[in-house]
Amino acid sequence: MDLRAAVRSFRGSVTAMLGVGITAAVLIAALLGPLAMPYSVEEMDFTSILQAPSLAHPFGTDSFGRDVLARVLTGSRISLMVSVTAIGAALALGAIAGMTAAYAGGWADAALMRLADLLFAFPSFVLALFLVIVLGFGIGNLIGAIALVYFPIFARLARNTTLLVREEPYVQAARLMGQPPLAIMLKEILPNISAPLMVQATIGIAFGIIIEAGLSFIGLGVQPPTPSLGTIMADGRDYFSRGPWVLTLTGLWISVALLGLNLCGDALRDALDPRLRQRVQA
Repeated sequence: MDLRAAVRSFRGSVTAMLGVGITAAVLIAALLGPLAMPYSVEEMDFTSILQAPSLAHPFGTDSFGRDVLARVLTGSRISLMVSVTAIGAALALGAIAGMTAAYAGGWADAALMRLADLLFAFPSFVLALFLVIVLGFGIGNLIGAIALVYFPIFARLARNTTLLVREEPYVQAARLMGQPPLAIMLKEILPNISAPLMVQATIGIAFGIIIEAGLSFIGLGVQPPTPSLGTIMADGRDYFSRGPWVLTLTGLWISVALLGLNLCGDALRDALDPRLRQRVQA
């Protein structure tokens, strides 16, 4: 992979710059925003219940008089932490399992593919819902459920790309030099299959946020009083007719965050794939 050409292509892409700008703004707001807010996430003001958006409260207030923007920014931290941790775990475990299965072949490869087929038989959200019910509520179990949902995606991707490169001359040379299989996979194979894994991870983080928000929305993910994007939307659902801004503005915030991540993923895919890079440049 020509890394310099990929970087030039990514930096020259309008889609990439837009995606990076949106994602960076969301991350900075989530990480630093709560520190700058004059309100805490649990600060109740019963004289300011369900106030519409204003200069004092840009996202309005909820049924307890709490500032919605402060809760959205803090909740974004939780949602991002859950998604990034889960996708990171799925990426690490899936890449190792996929490379091992493809490199070893035989029963290891067959077993991984049957497990992947079994997990792929269920829609992602339904599988995550089932796993959370089995494992129990809480942030740790939610992370585990999302990681298990996305594990077969990374495992199959790593397995398929490893099959394409395991017979390349540089891999064969490493074998002839007596390098152990683990060293070959980490030093020779992994760097050459990392591009599609990086693209999938970027997209996976966006879907992880959706799953976390969806499960928390129905009360099976992050549990109150801890704010997350899903729990904030669930609170807003109960009094939507009186304060629609809680649900709609939180949903709009999620949409903007997902847009930035998806734009980054698309631009990263175009930059890392030589054929797509040439098409974009043309």
